[in-house]
Amino acid sequence: MTVSWILKQKGRNVISALPDTPLEQAILLLERNKIGSVVIVDGDHRVQGMVTERDIVHILATKGAGVLGEPVAGHMTRNILVCTEQHSIDWLMEQMTNRRFRHIPVAENGRLAGIVSIGDVVKHKLAMAESETAQMRQYIAAG
Repeated sequence: MTVSWILKQKGRNVISALPDTPLEQAILLLERNKIGSVVIVDGDHRVQGMVTERDIVHILATKGAGVLGEPVAGHMTRNILVCTEQHSIDWLMEQMTNRRFRHIPVAENGRLAGIVSIGDVVKHKLAMAESETAQMRQYIAAG
């Protein structure tokens, strides 16, 4: 299975912001949409970075509330892992586990095409396990 399968199930809607968006606005996007990350994109929807709940906690703890009016570009994580729809879900799970990422943006032709969360991966893995269990029960019952 690939990332494409997850996007077909959950949709491609991604909450994003431009680099000049004030940090305070990015925080409001997180809260209003009940999400854990905002992808920062340029005018062509090319991924520039990301701001997560963890980032916000770190920023406020180290720099204080005085930075809330500053552009998110000065506070975002720039070197983020981006996948494509063709990446396998197993690869995605391995990356999320090893690197301790909760969200990975999906890009196609350099443009933001979706986002996958650790919850999406777990939901997929549970669905696969349930499907395999059902198939096994059917096999045993038929035998």
